[in-house]
Amino acid sequence: MDPLLYLGGLVVLFLVWIKVKGLEYVIVHQRWIFVCLFLLPLSVIFDVYYYLRAWIIFKMCSAPKQHDQRVRDIQRQVREWKKEGGKKHMCTGRPGWLTVSLRVGKYKKTHKNIMINMMDILEVDTKRQVVRVEPLANMGQVTALLNSIGWTLPVLPELDDLTVGGLVMGTGIESSSHIYGLFQHICVAFELVLADGSLVRCTEKENSDLFYAVPWSCGTLGFLVAAEIRIIPARKWVKLCYEPVRGLDAICKKFAEESANKENQFVEGLQYSRDEAVIMTGTMTDHAEPDKTNCIGYYFKPWFFRHVEGFLKQNRVAVEYIPLRHYYHRHTRSIFWELQDIIPFGNNPLFRYVFGWMVPPKISLLKLTQGETIRKLYEQHHVVQDMLVPMKHIKSAILRFHEDIHVYPLWLCPFVLPNQPGMVHPKGDEDELYVDIGAYGEPKVKHFEARSSTRQLEKFVRDVHGFQMLYADVYMERQEFWEMFDGTLYHKLRKQLNCEDAFPEVYDKICKNARH
Repeated sequence: MDPLLYLGGLVVLFLVWIKVKGLEYVIVHQRWIFVCLFLLPLSVIFDVYYYLRAWIIFKMCSAPKQHDQRVRDIQRQVREWKKEGGKKHMCTGRPGWLTVSLRVGKYKKTHKNIMINMMDILEVDTKRQVVRVEPLANMGQVTALLNSIGWTLPVLPELDDLTVGGLVMGTGIESSSHIYGLFQHICVAFELVLADGSLVRCTEKENSDLFYAVPWSCGTLGFLVAAEIRIIPARKWVKLCYEPVRGLDAICKKFAEESANKENQFVEGLQYSRDEAVIMTGTMTDHAEPDKTNCIGYYFKPWFFRHVEGFLKQNRVAVEYIPLRHYYHRHTRSIFWELQDIIPFGNNPLFRYVFGWMVPPKISLLKLTQGETIRKLYEQHHVVQDMLVPMKHIKSAILRFHEDIHVYPLWLCPFVLPNQPGMVHPKGDEDELYVDIGAYGEPKVKHFEARSSTRQLEKFVRDVHGFQMLYADVYMERQEFWEMFDGTLYHKLRKQLNCEDAFPEVYDKICKNARH
């Protein structure tokens, strides 16, 4: 009993300390305590529940039958809204804290919430090479199922909790995007419930205007109820080459060359300072050299960005063979490098071996428990942005990031942007190679101010005909926003489908200057 009494005494002392200091103080200044004791165990329970649920439903083949009923229920809710006079805009009833986006959307409280409980993989058609999924199915579910039967998505965005709906209505990218484009470019069909309650299917040939207008629209043209996505054969391993590069000119040159080389199935860069980076290139294979395998996804393994940094410090070119699913979710355990700000000792070997199996905490739970104080602190002293700029402007873009925010590492991910209709396309008439520059962390410049510093970045991105990912804080005025994005097709569809009274405009939904 002595150990139990000792443990009980510690718990009592901990609760007394919380009572004396106040819960908000503990959550703000010692957040790792709250995360380790409560959020990590809760996150494990969430993961186990959703994994078992998805497995059982798919094995029993009950998802398609339930899907049709769920679609009819959404149609019923929309028609009831219309019958009641349609006085308020509609939005999904999914709580804002459940999304991976860092925005806190207040519109959920003022809009008509349409409940959409659709999180299943409906069908894998290997003959057509497509998978049909519901909007709340996430990347963790999709890879677990597809990889187990020898298939994968051509573009599989990194974090487990990213949903198909978020990636379609927003966007998604991965280190294979220099070949396949953004997530929207591997989608072959969307099914939506429109403002009048009708169900519509759209493809490149059928209702093509709607097909091209849906991506980046953030749910302001209709409710996505299913998507068909291309799949390709998977291999067991990714042969990954790590190459340290020094000097900004050399970094930009090497990264652009590897991104243009279509023999590389994966290209990624981690930039650790203005003049230091590691460029990684990979190909899928079924065979691995036994002495060069590295299962980086195991809970006790070092965080991937720290593992990569080791090659930079050693100034060593290396090759490793990584299991495919481990590679796809290489940044998941450390949420890229965000977890080091929440659990500073999270990459310590002792922590990894004892608690690493529970990492990472669910982003949704972090949002739910952060409180207004932490949210404001993060907003003013933390950057999470992805800016998409033409590859020809990569050097000036990195320098702009360095001068305005000075956050490292930077994530560099190339992608080809096809010349297609919609909100996002190249300036010219041809496909163009772009790069996603991701900055996640605490700015190290003294003059950083969230609004003004982000607006400087936004202006630079507009000037080079780039784009800002809309999951993050956007500070542009309405006119500036529509200078960055092509609203021609989007506004045409909103009028044509009577969306203006049914859904907010995308700017009003996501931009801080208009948020309500």
